[in-house]
Amino acid sequence: MIKMMRALIVAMVAVLTVSLGSGIALAATWSSSDRWGTWSNGGYTVRNNVWGSGYGPQTVWANSYSNWGVWANHPNTGGIKSYPHSERQVNRRLSSLGSLSSSFNVSYPNSGAYTTAYDIWADNNAYEIMLWMNKVGPVGPIGSRLTTISVGGHTWDVHRGSNGSNAVFSFVRTSNTGSGSVDIRAVMNWIRGQGWFGDVTVGSVQFGYEITSSSGGLNFNTNSYSVSFG
Repeated sequence: MIKMMRALIVAMVAVLTVSLGSGIALAATWSSSDRWGTWSNGGYTVRNNVWGSGYGPQTVWANSYSNWGVWANHPNTGGIKSYPHSERQVNRRLSSLGSLSSSFNVSYPNSGAYTTAYDIWADNNAYEIMLWMNKVGPVGPIGSRLTTISVGGHTWDVHRGSNGSNAVFSFVRTSNTGSGSVDIRAVMNWIRGQGWFGDVTVGSVQFGYEITSSSGGLNFNTNSYSVSFG
């Protein structure tokens, strides 16, 4: 009986430690420590999305699709552990879009290894367009750097490559920012202008944190985020 009580206390302390990693999570409308925890709100989907290997505990919380965040304690090892994000479906041909833009405001830590990034999918996930708004630690995009351009309201280093399943175009902002807006349609039309894809169908726009390491526990807070198109 004593051993059982001790085991129960240890388990309760472990759960409490994860839950208290972000005090905001305790007061949020929704939270989850499940790897695949998912919540739908306002036409968006918020996901915990701990998809990599060698991961540690992670708790996602949300008051809305626009105001959400994550506490993550992933070990200081290589390889992406998770991509917690908020997603809006578009499902429109690029040529039919008169506009496709997004705005964001985040508070991010200055330690660990991660990027705050958009992940935009097209043609049934045949193409992946990543927009890196800030990056901390030893992380880098897939593929080779091709050029530096100004498009969509920002200046980027452009990389092109493949992850083995789909083509990846990564636009890495030349300086970190925690807030702003981006003209996604302009970025995608620039890619089309290079002949890298045609009149693709834009599937979804995701925005979140691609985390490689966050040893000791770090908080990533999305103060606001939205996607609009027409």
